Amino acid sequence: MARVVLVTGVSRHLGGRLARILQDDPRVGRVIGVDTVPPRSDLGAAEFVRADIRNPIIAKVIASAEVDTVVHMSVLAQPGSTGGRTIMKEVNVIGTMQLLAACQKAPTVRKLVVKSSSTVYGASPRDPAMFTEDMEPKVLPRSGFAKDSVEVEGYVRGFARRRPDVAVTVLRFANFLGPQMDSSMSSYFQLPVVPTVLGFDPRLQFIHADDGLEVLRQTAVDSHPGTFNIAGDGVILLSQAVHRAGRPTLPLVMPVLTMVGGLVRRARVVDFSPEQLRFVSFGRGIDTTRMRTELGFEPRYTTVETFDDFVRGRHLNRTLPPALVETVEHQLTGLLTAPLGRRADG
Repeated sequence: MARVVLVTGVSRHLGGRLARILQDDPRVGRVIGVDTVPPRSDLGAAEFVRADIRNPIIAKVIASAEVDTVVHMSVLAQPGSTGGRTIMKEVNVIGTMQLLAACQKAPTVRKLVVKSSSTVYGASPRDPAMFTEDMEPKVLPRSGFAKDSVEVEGYVRGFARRRPDVAVTVLRFANFLGPQMDSSMSSYFQLPVVPTVLGFDPRLQFIHADDGLEVLRQTAVDSHPGTFNIAGDGVILLSQAVHRAGRPTLPLVMPVLTMVGGLVRRARVVDFSPEQLRFVSFGRGIDTTRMRTELGFEPRYTTVETFDDFVRGRHLNRTLPPALVETVEHQLTGLLTAPLGRRADG
């Protein structure tokens, strides 16, 4: 029997693309895209329903279409796109609660796929080299998208206990990147000068948007209950990433970077949230063994290849030649580290 799949968050890039991709799978007979605003791009043959998952009306959508598979893509990572942190939390947490309540009441629902994030592990100097899915964060996230993701997963676990007949899949993605992906990290690497935390060079992992969409497709049409870390092979140091993007760095002590982060966040240039500052200080590594052994998924792009494809797609490495980047970095570092008296004499 052909699946009836409901995808939330189709007005954004990943949700809209997933709705189109699922239509091409022969096992899917109908795709319904849900969001509060119309999608930015054509959904193809997918049906768009304008609905707010924070409203109980979502239960009527699921029931009337006899949805059997729900892919929850509507957990927002940035407050700027929603009108502020309060609205973002309502969409992420209250919206998830209402969606799960609707799924619990619907006898036709047999599968739930949740796009989560590796931010649930937090970021601290006491972190292990690689987090497995069974590990707890050393420092529990206290704010923003990371805290929302922890709460969302808690509600999903509760739903799984109440509906053991539903196959629940939680995908903890590393940061998405790609030529068309807009995110806090893509904005960060596009700054003319990239501020970093003085004395820190964290390890980063990325997942290419194409790979992320493929694993979402696979888990939507196949049965893979459980929680899975999803990332491209390998890691890249922050300093390496910035140089590959052709940007000079501006190393700052944390109090100064926090102040700069607040300024650029208010100016809506980059979402420099406290969790983002911790990430560019300590980084994060996630173990993807379960992704390979249980999901049988092998990303096409490594972390480095993902970042390089992002750089090519945004033409970032054409901004400044490497020699000039190094010169600018030395000059900026010299200004910051020069004794105050010498600067005044100059």
